[in-house]
Amino acid sequence: MGSIRISRRTNPLTIIGGVVLCIIIFFFFSSHSNTDKVASQLRTAGTTSSSLFPHTSNFRKRQRNTDGSRKPPPVVHYQMNSVSTSSDPVGNRERVLILTPLERFYQGYWDNLMLLSYPHELITLGFIIPKNRQGNIAMAALQEQIVKTQKLGPAKDRFASIIVERQDFEFPLASQSDAERHKLESQKIRRAAMSKARNSLLFTTLGPAISWVLWLDSEIIETPKTLIQDLASHNKPIIVPNCFEKYPDQSTQKLTERPYDYSNWQDSETAQDLARKMGPDDILLEGYAELATYRNLMVFMPTDDGDPRMEIDLDGVGGTVLLVKAEVHRDGAMFPPFPFYHLIETEGFAKMAKRLGWNATGLPNYKVKTPPHLTSKYSLIQNYRFIITTLKVRCNISTYLKYYLNTYRFLSPLQSEGVLNIRQFQSKIIVYFPASGLFS
Repeated sequence: MGSIRISRRTNPLTIIGGVVLCIIIFFFFSSHSNTDKVASQLRTAGTTSSSLFPHTSNFRKRQRNTDGSRKPPPVVHYQMNSVSTSSDPVGNRERVLILTPLERFYQGYWDNLMLLSYPHELITLGFIIPKNRQGNIAMAALQEQIVKTQKLGPAKDRFASIIVERQDFEFPLASQSDAERHKLESQKIRRAAMSKARNSLLFTTLGPAISWVLWLDSEIIETPKTLIQDLASHNKPIIVPNCFEKYPDQSTQKLTERPYDYSNWQDSETAQDLARKMGPDDILLEGYAELATYRNLMVFMPTDDGDPRMEIDLDGVGGTVLLVKAEVHRDGAMFPPFPFYHLIETEGFAKMAKRLGWNATGLPNYKVKTPPHLTSKYSLIQNYRFIITTLKVRCNISTYLKYYLNTYRFLSPLQSEGVLNIRQFQSKIIVYFPASGLFS
């Protein structure tokens, strides 16, 4: 009997399956290669390209091929674990986003910005400007400096990119004078509007390459050149320096300094009791005689040794200079434009961040400065002809007097010698201010 041959035909599905498997394996390994390449580009990207900010593509000209057809949009993969935030941001080439809500333009602000020693090619600037006459003036002045720096200046001074936005909502206060802006009755609507501006600026500029976000007030005219490195070296999720105002001392005829940002504080039982008695839409504010919170304010905490690396824990923060790890914002910590545990804006941000597991740190001996103001940020009682304030004694009487007289001196910087009489009655001190002089 002859041999029997069994003919075995290969199933076409097997061949197709093998080809598909090979393609999948090829793309798997090539995608990892592309991801690594993109991760490295996050550190070296010099401009805000559409690949880094795909959500801004509608504001850019469409890229087209030579035949006129539109190029396909890019698909980019990001490994967010490769974005570091460390105590050595320069060595690790960490990108910093400096954000400034710009109501007024101060030349000293820009000059100080230019002096920062952090590599400018790692810095992106973001501004949001109100839609009003004052905003138009600030916009023109800012644009002039941008042209000088980005087009005419030396390459080492140029920033990675600069983003300028105009608010898409009207500011609620007709007047932007210091007296009007800092009235107690103006604070809720004013700070709610500031929160919206901050959030708009943050959400439209925070790209995947950013490691740190530095909130910098437009009135900050003097900081150490190593501001970013100094703050980041503490490697804290949220950190603030102590902000002071430069002003002319009439007795010495020289510029000196006094506390400015009272929003950096440690909470007190008194403030918590006040909050418990408030309605759901009420907010607590610091620096107002009508709302005596007895919080520990960082502006009064500098020590004699002046150690700039001294740290304290904070429950509330201000926004004059505020360094935040980008992951804190990415986790959802923003500036509530509504009462959040009776706090709003930057103080509400600190509370929200704490609820998310991020703590705030203050540096009482590390100072930054604003220019002189016609009226101090906390001269809020000028509409009264006199004030009688009852304060609880909580410490040694000499320490108490020094602390609270300083507080009232800074509340009314136009005159500090206006106290007529101080009398002690058991557990209370009554401070009398004259009807003229202090508020004239």
